Amino acid sequence: MNWILLIIAGLFEVAFATCLGKAKTASGAETTYWYLGFLLCLSISMYLLVKVTQELPIGTAYAVWTGIGAVGTVLVGIFVFKEPATFWRLFFITTLIASIVGLKFVSN
Repeated sequence: MNWILLIIAGLFEVAFATCLGKAKTASGAETTYWYLGFLLCLSISMYLLVKVTQELPIGTAYAVWTGIGAVGTVLVGIFVFKEPATFWRLFFITTLIASIVGLKFVSN
């Protein structure tokens, strides 16, 4: 169950980064809504991270949380914000995913 919560926490990290990106391009009241979404997603992500670190090793949990956030944010950048999908970006994202999976297999 902790691994599922950790994945959800990582997805909320992606969500809060996405809210920051959207707030940058918004105007007026819409900007406020994106920042409120950022705060909500940040709070949920941090709460879940704290909860899972009570059972999982902090180094593993933090690395996986950060990795999910990094991979997800790059993918959102490519698909939502139209950032370039170069060979090297995709190569290093793939290696990051392999590292996250590897941490799961070698952790308790």
